[in-house]
Amino acid sequence: MSASAIPVPPRLGKYVIRRELGRGAMGVVYEGFDPVIERTVAIKTIRPEHLDEGAEDMMARFRREAQAAGRLNHPSIVSIYEYGEENGVAFIAMEFVNGKELKSFFDEGRRFADKDTARIMGEILGALEHAHRTGVTHRDMKPANVIILENGAVKVADFGLARIEKSDLTQAGTIMGTPTHMSPEQFLGTPADGRSDIFSCGVMLYQFLTGEKPFTGAATTIMRKVLGEEAMAPSQLNSLLAAGWDVVVKRAMAKKPGERYQSAAAFAADIVAVSEGRAPAAATADPDATVLAPPQEASVPGDSAPRPAALPAEKAPAKKSNALVMAAVAAVLVAAIGGGFYLMGSKRGGGEVAVP
Repeated sequence: MSASAIPVPPRLGKYVIRRELGRGAMGVVYEGFDPVIERTVAIKTIRPEHLDEGAEDMMARFRREAQAAGRLNHPSIVSIYEYGEENGVAFIAMEFVNGKELKSFFDEGRRFADKDTARIMGEILGALEHAHRTGVTHRDMKPANVIILENGAVKVADFGLARIEKSDLTQAGTIMGTPTHMSPEQFLGTPADGRSDIFSCGVMLYQFLTGEKPFTGAATTIMRKVLGEEAMAPSQLNSLLAAGWDVVVKRAMAKKPGERYQSAAAFAADIVAVSEGRAPAAATADPDATVLAPPQEASVPGDSAPRPAALPAEKAPAKKSNALVMAAVAAVLVAAIGGGFYLMGSKRGGGEVAVP
């Protein structure tokens, strides 16, 4: 049975199904109603028979989403109410969120004032600070998983790739995430903690500031860039930006986790500082930074040669460093060829890439 032929069930568990909200490769999302406490819910479903190879792993990830988000209690995180299985359908009942994906705003070319960028990023990072302190790493932070409500509030959604601290549900060496927002350690299949989410949020901040993604291309091209190239400074794409933004983005998107912000709260604090015209704390650790330069009169998009993450902009990348990066890329590509890239598209977001 194809996804298009999935009938709308009258009920799932105690929930009355009202209508279909959307569908993807694995199942359907419905609007439901809890008659016991009389509230509207969203119900995310998955049907094992609609999955190809790896169905067991998909089901484990689906349960993990309920476990990960279910242990979190934060106003900026979509609440999970229940996980259940009925008539061959696994489902998660969650908070019904009436809003718009941040991805849609970016796709429409929407630009945000610094104060709005700081507020939205602050709520996202506040949610992640709570998750990280609770032992949960999201691992798929991207604009499609950030919902902006009608009142402007923010909700972080979709913990389907989340890692629960001390959990063995994620197989070592597995690459998961959305390529444009994945951290170097995710591409390499090495352990990823909360600092991986910080890298992904650095990519989102870059989009707020420039309207562009820092790394684009095919999945393998993005991987090579993330592992071995420095993103163009935001001010090179938008010269109206204060230079403090360059410092913050550079710190958040550092190649090595130890060189990034070590907490979501520290990242958020620097975003607020720059939005208010103050120097970010990250500037004290960057001797090459020029902080809070007067804005220029025009924004001139441009192109720039790739630069190494650990060197000043004017210096060429070291040959040894490049060789190591290319060796790492080659190793990951060999794994990808052996196991194959697993692409899963849906109506929400840019899809996932998993390399067993």
